[in-house]
This record gives sequence, structure tokens and C-alpha cells, in this order.
Amino acid sequence: MCGIVGIVQKEECFTELYDSLIMLQHRGQDAAGMTICENGKLNSRKAKGLVKEVFNQQHFERLKGTYGIGHVRYPTAGGNSKEYAQPMYVNSPYGISLAHNGNLSNTVDLAEELFHSDLRHISTDSDSEVLLNILAHEISKRGENNPSPETYFDAVESTFNRCEGSINVVSIITDYGLLAFRDKFGIRPLSIGSRKNSDGNFDYMVASESCAFASSGYEHERDINPGEAVFITFKGEVYSRICVKNPSLSPCLFEYVYFARPDSIIDGVSVYQSRQLMGEKLAKKIQKEIPDDDIDVVIPIPESSITSGTKVARLLNKDLAYGFVKNRYVGRTFIMPEQKLRKESVRRKLNPIVDEFKDKKVLLVDDSIVRGTTMKEIVTMCYKAGAKKVSVASAAAEVKYPNVYGIDMAARKDLIASTRSNDEIKDFLGCDNLVYQSLDDMVQSVLELNPELKGVEKSIFDGAYPTNISDKYLEDLELKRG
Repeated sequence: MCGIVGIVQKEECFTELYDSLIMLQHRGQDAAGMTICENGKLNSRKAKGLVKEVFNQQHFERLKGTYGIGHVRYPTAGGNSKEYAQPMYVNSPYGISLAHNGNLSNTVDLAEELFHSDLRHISTDSDSEVLLNILAHEISKRGENNPSPETYFDAVESTFNRCEGSINVVSIITDYGLLAFRDKFGIRPLSIGSRKNSDGNFDYMVASESCAFASSGYEHERDINPGEAVFITFKGEVYSRICVKNPSLSPCLFEYVYFARPDSIIDGVSVYQSRQLMGEKLAKKIQKEIPDDDIDVVIPIPESSITSGTKVARLLNKDLAYGFVKNRYVGRTFIMPEQKLRKESVRRKLNPIVDEFKDKKVLLVDDSIVRGTTMKEIVTMCYKAGAKKVSVASAAAEVKYPNVYGIDMAARKDLIASTRSNDEIKDFLGCDNLVYQSLDDMVQSVLELNPELKGVEKSIFDGAYPTNISDKYLEDLELKRG
């Protein structure tokens, strides 16, 4: 799960790219980068760190051009060094720079093909580098001096045929334009926005989430469809084509639960409204499973749980308290690259306000419980702050299966719900009551907001992967994450 953005506009685009990456920082904290094209020259900067750490005034002065791409990285495949920062680049054909959000599940086989059949060398074990070289090879096979949009669309079609997994891409074809595409299931979000420029024509932005548009005055036009490729020339001409057979939209359910910002619209569904609905449905389940006199106050875990937690408090007719102060200088612990770092950061990130806990029966509402180690620490904090009882409610169902579409969600044995019953989980957390949202209610919280949406990708909850995932791949992934 990374954040990607691409821009084609009349004026210099560094500021808009920078602002958009800031808006997408929640999708990746490990590294950031951008590549901007000016008169056939690619100007690039990428490094480990947050956006504000990677870019400064000298980069504003050096990274010139009117169209470019940007990336914030959350490491899920490949290593964790500077070499894995994106965008990545190959010089043939034309000069292509690419930023990728997602995860390929057949990277090893593709790397072998690239070496033996396509005669291309891969210098890292990054699936994004493999994807870039596959795309470049498919474009070069067409061998055109003046490629048309159809050339790129044919290459994307061949790329889709070769690659398995979740594939969201923004790329620059030097001196030709911006190429963006989304996999056949639309697992990761990708949207297009526009704004009118001083010539009366339109500037365009493609981004992982619609929240990236507002900071630069762009308006959300639509989501890119599953299996669709969009090509935007440096003159602002827009072309598009569906490049797969039988596309089927199944956006990732966990985007609505946790990853996406609440001010984003993904595939016609307001993330904020979906979390409100999850809160409403969770409250009804809590009423059935936790005695009313076991709850004095509802305390959501900041920040992605606040929307659903507020609804829970309202429907239970209980006091709502923001009982934790969040240190905003500690990033999202879930997307930190190491478990040890995640655990150490919990206490730095959250500090309880003792007055909201002392001698009270507390209901904690969190967006999800994955490993359980974070919630265990939080429950301990509550008791130390003087809580009489601590109940825990998760706005998400039990996470039982590994994610293979761009989320580094621990080895299956480390997913607390994969090997324990709810009573065993409650004992591990040390809480008095535990309630999980039902999976059906989660799904309906999304589908009810867009009747045209037929389903969602929910494999971490039910193990049903929409793409071809082999047992060998899952075994290798288990070893890698373990």
C-alpha cells in the first residue's frame, strides 16, 4: 500500500506534486520521490523519509517541468533501502519512469522471464522494478518511432496478461505523456481529477485517493475503472481504454476500514460515511453482547476509529471521550516496516488522559485488531490510568489471512484471530469484553452507499483471493514475513 500521483498541467508541477504527496503521506512513510519531465529531460529526486524530509527549496528550484509523477512508499515487497524508493526508471524505450501501488504475486517467475526471454536485468527484488521492465519490454516490442495511445494500451494489455496481483501505476513516457492504469479488479484505489487552466483548457491529476485533489484546486472527475488505462499527452489530450477481458470491480475493504483518509471518495463510496455505517452496525452488535452497565464511556482510538466510535457512543447513548492524546510526530504504527518498531511506538504515540479513565467502565473502539500487540498495550494503559473495566470493540471483523495485494499484514501465525477463539483473544488482550464487527455488516456498510458496487475484496477476512494465489506463494510469504 503506497501512494501515487501523476500530473499533466500548463504550469510547473512541483508544488502540486509535493502537496499531493503530503495529502497521501498516510499511505507510506518509508520513502518519497518524484520525477518531472522538462523538454525531454527527466528531473528526479527520491530518498528514504517523509515527504517534508525528502524535499526542500533546492529541489523546488531543480525539479522543473509541467508533467510528472510522485510516490510515497510503504515497504511490502523488496528491501527497505534507498534503492527501493520510487519512481523507478528505465531508459529504453523512450525513457520510462514508473510509480506503483500494489503487489505482484508472480514476481519470481516474471524476473526469470525478463532475464531469459526479454533479456532484461533486474537489480533489486522489487516487484515494482519487475513491473516497470515488463511494461517497457511490451512497449519496445511495438518498435514505433511515433507511438500512439493505442501502442501504450496494447502494451498495458500484454502487461496485464503477464502479471498477477494488484497493479496501480502512474508512469511518464518521456516527451509523450502520462500513462496510468488500474488492475482488472480495482483492488487499490485510483482516481482522476481536473481543473481549468489559464488557457481555458484542462490540467489533469491521477492519484491514489481523491483527497489529493483539493489542495491544488483539482476536482474529482471519476475513478479509473478496473482494467482501464488512461493516457494523457503533454498537451492535455486524454485517451482511455479497457485493457482486460471481464473486468470486475472489487475494491479493498480494508481501505474503507483503515487505510484511506475519511475525506476520500473511493469507487463512489464516501470513506467517512462507510465508517459511520460501520459504527452504527457495530453499536447494534455491542448492545447484544456487552451488558449496558459495563459501559460508562466510549473512547475511540485516534484517529481512524473516531468516525465509527462517535456513532457507537451516540447509538448506545453513552458519553463520548477522546481519552488519548495522539503524538502527531509519530507516524502510523501499522505501516511501520518492523514489528519491534511498531510496538515501541505505541507508547510514544498515545498517552491516556487519566481523568477520562479513573474509576470508569471504558469501551474502546478501534478500527481493527490485527496482531493484537497494539491493543494489548492500550488496554494495559487503560487499567494503569484507573479504569474499573475495559471492553474492546473492533469496527472490523477478525483478520485471519495474509494480505497479498500491497499490505504487509504479518505472517498468518502472527494474526491474532487466525489461531485463537474470541475468548482466547480477550484473555490475550486482558480486557473484560470483546466484540468484533460481523463481516457481512462491514461489507454492507460499503455496498449500501453505492448500489452499483457488486462486491469488495475481503480476502484478509475470509481467505477468498480474487487472483490466482498459489500455496507456494503463501508459504514463501509466510517465511518472509515471519
